Amino acid sequence: MSDDKKLARASLDSLYRIFTVPEAPDSTLGRIDQSLSQDLAGFLQQHIVASERDLADIESDFDSAAIPEHPTFVSEQIQFVMDKLVAQSVHISAPSFVGHMASALPYFMLPLSRIMMALNQNLVKVETSKAFTPMERQVVGMIHKLVYDNDEAFYEHWMHDRAHALGSFCSGGTIANLTALWAARNNALPPGGDFRGLGQDGLLAGMQHHGYQGLAILVSERGHYSLGKAADILGIGRRSLIAIPTDNRNKVRTDLLASKCDELKRQNIRVMAIVGIAGASETGSVDPLDTMADIAAERGIHFHVDSAWGGPTLFSSTHRHLLKGIERADSVTLDAHKQLYVPMGAGIAVFRDPKTLTSVEHHAEYIIRKGSKDLGSHTVEGSRPGMAILVHSGLHIIGRQGYELLIDQGIEKARAFAQMIRESDDFELVSEPELNILTYRYVPADIAQALAQAPESLQRAVNEELNKATKRIQKIQRGLGKSFVSRTRLNPALYDGDDIIVFRAVLANPLTNTEILSDLLEEQRQIAATRDDVKTILGLARACFRSC
Repeated sequence: MSDDKKLARASLDSLYRIFTVPEAPDSTLGRIDQSLSQDLAGFLQQHIVASERDLADIESDFDSAAIPEHPTFVSEQIQFVMDKLVAQSVHISAPSFVGHMASALPYFMLPLSRIMMALNQNLVKVETSKAFTPMERQVVGMIHKLVYDNDEAFYEHWMHDRAHALGSFCSGGTIANLTALWAARNNALPPGGDFRGLGQDGLLAGMQHHGYQGLAILVSERGHYSLGKAADILGIGRRSLIAIPTDNRNKVRTDLLASKCDELKRQNIRVMAIVGIAGASETGSVDPLDTMADIAAERGIHFHVDSAWGGPTLFSSTHRHLLKGIERADSVTLDAHKQLYVPMGAGIAVFRDPKTLTSVEHHAEYIIRKGSKDLGSHTVEGSRPGMAILVHSGLHIIGRQGYELLIDQGIEKARAFAQMIRESDDFELVSEPELNILTYRYVPADIAQALAQAPESLQRAVNEELNKATKRIQKIQRGLGKSFVSRTRLNPALYDGDDIIVFRAVLANPLTNTEILSDLLEEQRQIAATRDDVKTILGLARACFRSC
């Protein structure tokens, strides 16, 4: 401890103070609180766009595993947070941050988050949440209606029914997908005779009782990695999550999906779920959900739609047809912390049949008793914060029309950016935006022209060099701190399925405009034109043609 640092001492009085006495307005925390409350956007602009520090250098600020023996003054810890955390955090709300599925937050989310934290409700049980439980049930019902659009009598009957739940509120899409597939698995191997169900007797007993050699989940090769986690946790194994090839629009090939279902049936393997993607993380593509629903219905298979990203497209009168067939799904997941614009940590799974979740129902005498309206009886997680207050407020303050405008402008912006790329001589559009995600890469005109006429083996060699250039440009641009796009790896039909590294742009931030996108491309051009390492890589790509 440095000599000039004030020494704090632990006492019951000082502990009592931090639980009961707010910080003074002129304290460090008080000033930060005022800045956040009065000017959220300005505060973030000033404090979060930071100069790049190497991660190893940042780790040196967090290199001790020792818990401090003595307390630290609140002001000193807050100053540490400002200097070492805030200053090196990612400015996700920046209009030029278009690389991931996170966006700017409406200003009202900050005070609402403070209310939520101050109340510190636990949604596992009515006794620890009271009004938050019916509010969360209403939010789940509102998302259910967005997807399934049942009549008011349906929701009057089921939304607050103590024995059932229309869905589950959770911490994100991973747990939402797990919840949906958990229910699908348990309903695929229902109890009967001496078998009391998977929850009681386990997976092996269920397989033996029903006479199956295995279970499987089918999804397109664009499926989210959370599905692999679910297959692992549910005990069927990641190899039983079977990826079905996609077409040149990144949509699952339904002919191969149907034939794989029938092949597995002949092998006595039960397909417990077919998963459709509504807004793939890499490309934003939407599977042919209606056809997938037909395939599932004909074979008695649970049909789940992962719409963690694309679900809010249903708000749009113009674009909701892109998700046609989602209303036939047995379960649907949606991430509120994506295109419902709430802070991180809010996912929802809804079920067409209110009785579906009874297959995973669990109780404990001391907290979630039978007959209670506690939603914790149908959730993977036990203790949960009251995040539903943020979704509830967003749905009311922004409203259907507001969300429609946000969705429409995002899709329009993605199409405008795609056109900008098409009209450029040195960029190549790799995947067309169906929603508001697209992929592209930097390819100088002379290389693009030669590549189009090159044999397959030469294309592969040149693409390997272009992959290196894409990675390097993306890293340099991120380090400069002005703008950000992410990158991913695709295997487009254009290059016979070869791996291609591409830039990935996600256009959900309403503050992003075409001028910013134009500047982003120009910055990438300048990096390619001025950075020696990138110029060397592009020179090697050109050399491939000369050596042919």
